[in-house]
Amino acid sequence: IDPARAVSDTLANLKIIFLHPGGSRLPFLKALYEVIITLGLAFLSTLLGAIFAFFLGLLGAQNLAPKSVTDAIKAFVAIIRAVPTILWVLIFAVTAGLGSAAAVIGMTFHSISYLTKAYAESFEDLDRSVIEALKASGASWWQIVFQAVIPSSFTYLLSWTFLRFEMNFATAVVMGAAAGASGIGFDLYMASGYY
Repeated sequence: IDPARAVSDTLANLKIIFLHPGGSRLPFLKALYEVIITLGLAFLSTLLGAIFAFFLGLLGAQNLAPKSVTDAIKAFVAIIRAVPTILWVLIFAVTAGLGSAAAVIGMTFHSISYLTKAYAESFEDLDRSVIEALKASGASWWQIVFQAVIPSSFTYLLSWTFLRFEMNFATAVVMGAAAGASGIGFDLYMASGYY
């Protein structure tokens, strides 16, 4: 393979993708629109996953919930996490049909399990003396959550959520091709099929 020809062909392909021969910006704007759809899929599945995972994480933390509840939640999310995201999307594609809905449900399902584990571990790292002090002063469970747990673990929750958003964006690109979920992945898959 000639390296000069490979570079030339790559540049020609990029020109075809982003610039129409007539100078129109339509292909670039369409590609940008599809990237925004892919970001939307990733954002929606991360947001929904984070909301559900927050409550499951509270129930999965050993310092905040009974041991039987934490064990059940941790076992449940471990089983879900053991199955790759793409398989969950394909499972939901069978029930919900191909498209964005299956991709969002499947990615959300896996996001919930991933973030539940991460959030629960963040909550468990909290200093026990703070929780015991609040309990001794008569604080309710929700007061402990809002006055001790969330303020001390907020940065961890945020970093885990953004990490999962990054993973969901990469997955959303693949889901566009595998589950017909639109977005840039679907366009890349279709373009490669006709190339």
